Amino acid sequence: MSEIYDFPFRKVVAAAASDAPTPGGGSVSALVGTLGVAMTAMVGNLTVGKPQYLEVEPEVKQITGAAYFIINKLEKLMAADIAAFGKFIEVFRLPKKTDDEKVKREEMMQKALKAATDTPMEIARVLLEALKITGRLAKLGNKMAISDAGVAAYVCEAALNAVLLSADINLPLIKDEHYVQNIMAEKEQLISKAADFKEQAVAVVRERMK
Repeated sequence: MSEIYDFPFRKVVAAAASDAPTPGGGSVSALVGTLGVAMTAMVGNLTVGKPQYLEVEPEVKQITGAAYFIINKLEKLMAADIAAFGKFIEVFRLPKKTDDEKVKREEMMQKALKAATDTPMEIARVLLEALKITGRLAKLGNKMAISDAGVAAYVCEAALNAVLLSADINLPLIKDEHYVQNIMAEKEQLISKAADFKEQAVAVVRERMK
């Protein structure tokens, strides 16, 4: 699990702003997404225990628990993203003087590129789940805090779109055309569904804020 989660926030910002390769775009997107779904959890926590929301409390508890599960999963995926990039750099530095070295390096490079693509794709899938539960909570959560469900929806969609750039940058280098086509097709679905979930959640939030 990434030690970044144990850093003071100023140190997180300093690390992201430095010339160190990590945390990079994928990791920062996961971290931003974590903050987004934390807003979902907060709205849930501000709803549970309130007499006027007793009828929906079981579902709100389930959604809040799912939000915490996603937060934990994103932390692990952030660590995985950093590790995948570290492996890519390790492979990139392998010798390539002889033909055998070139062949071995290219084989390992293709594996490293796929790993560095698979992780941001999984982060995006998890963020789509965050958007789904946020949409559910937008209809049920405490009206005094419901604007924060809208914040969660906007932030999670932005993080999803952002993390997919960390997949995009690898695709031109991957020689497995079937793999690339599958990733590109799934990317489009993720982006489209995320936009729909965000718009639906925000529409509900705006209506409930009237």
